[in-house]
Amino acid sequence: QVQLVESGGGLVQAGGSLRLSCAASGLTFKNYAMGWFRQAPGKEREFVARISRSAGITDYLESVKGRFTISTDNAKNTVNLQMNSLKPEDTAVYYCAAHSSWFPSRADRVYEYWGQGTQVTVSS
Repeated sequence: QVQLVESGGGLVQAGGSLRLSCAASGLTFKNYAMGWFRQAPGKEREFVARISRSAGITDYLESVKGRFTISTDNAKNTVNLQMNSLKPEDTAVYYCAAHSSWFPSRADRVYEYWGQGTQVTVSS
């Protein structure tokens, strides 16, 4: 049974930082590409960042480039999202997702497994 469990969310002031982690179990982690998505109230879920199976390629939503960094730790079966210079518009529930291809698209519908989400709230 595959499980993805996010942690690290919380309340932070604008300009602050948070580090999200997603622990994966029930799958061979190194064989999966990973992604982070978010969903703000009243909005559709959107792509935030993705990292290839080899961790050699990353891709970011334009509005988070230079502020967010996605990384993986194969020894711990985790994918992390370091979020710096947070803005109120970053407020959302953040989800991690896994896909067994080398580098899936940004479309959330292609991802096979999802975590339950962690709330990030940025106050102004």
